Amino acid sequence: MVGVVENKVELLKKIEANSSPLFFILGPCVIESEAHNLKIAEFLKKLSEKLKFNFIFKSSFDKANRSSIKGFRGVGFKEGLKILSKVRSEFEIPVITDVHESCQVEDVAQVVDVLQIPAFLCRQTDLLVSAGKTGKIIHIKKGQFVAPENMKSLVDKIESVGNHNIWVCERGYSFGYNNYVVDYRNFPIMKRFGKPIVFDATHSVQRPGAQGNCSGGDREFVPCLATSAVAQGIAGIFMEVHDNPEKALCDGPNSIKLSQLEDLLNYLIDLDGFVKLRNFHL
Repeated sequence: MVGVVENKVELLKKIEANSSPLFFILGPCVIESEAHNLKIAEFLKKLSEKLKFNFIFKSSFDKANRSSIKGFRGVGFKEGLKILSKVRSEFEIPVITDVHESCQVEDVAQVVDVLQIPAFLCRQTDLLVSAGKTGKIIHIKKGQFVAPENMKSLVDKIESVGNHNIWVCERGYSFGYNNYVVDYRNFPIMKRFGKPIVFDATHSVQRPGAQGNCSGGDREFVPCLATSAVAQGIAGIFMEVHDNPEKALCDGPNSIKLSQLEDLLNYLIDLDGFVKLRNFHL
């Protein structure tokens, strides 16, 4: 018998274009503890049922590219996968997490439904091919150093092993030091690949290394950037969320507060419906 999560994943795999209703990738940047992950997952599950949107729960077992050796990286590989598995089974929701090395891919794929390729690693051929071989949905985050046209070659690497379940994620360019800027020309360019486009609305306002030993960010700009992206007619929005961003162990300055999330999602869902009804950018 096919489970609830598997049915939801099959629906996600059927998202082949950007004309489908907007879905969301939501969760805390890093797994801080089991209790914290379960608390946020429960909140998001209830919100998704209230507002009637599809979402994938996101959190990382390891943040391998922290600014400082002293930065909190997560709870570790084994403990992290155990927690993600519990989130998936207890709340019957699909789960996504990052993979950083080819040797991690097989074990992670046993637990999660979508494999995320971090922006810094988006050109790593062995990692892309290994992820592709799992048959899972692969979410490639465009590196802040990669032109939109060049993302096609990364899609091709995954498709070379027969996996066509690929989402392409925009998350800004490096602009000078400690700053990212989103070029909205990237959306129509990457739509030419025929893949669902996701916008990372929270990492796009990150300020890498801006606080010396850790990254800063400007969460006040997230609604503006997300609104502009949804107006392009895209498939999904990625946002890191937290119950208390000021005390988050990773990426707090660019994370959205749970208390502010419902109003923002409501607005984005309404805007998405307006845009796609008119079929202007699709």
